[in-house]
Amino acid sequence: MSGIISYAPLWRTLDKKGITQYKLINDYNFSTGTLDSLRKNSSITMNTLEDICIMLDCEIWEVVEFIREPKK
Repeated sequence: MSGIISYAPLWRTLDKKGITQYKLINDYNFSTGTLDSLRKNSSITMNTLEDICIMLDCEIWEVVEFIREPKK
């Protein structure tokens, strides 16, 4: 069985907290490279995930989710 990692919860969390991507970069000193990886659902490190949770004062499930692909 396989699946994909999705950062859709992050975008919902940012919206709920009223934080724009511009604000992330300029007020939180968020890396544009990391932001690009998140937009593309690319891999990030656990340390980066931890940093995001601390920065946004949220839980891991508010940043990332695992979506299982149906069995064939």
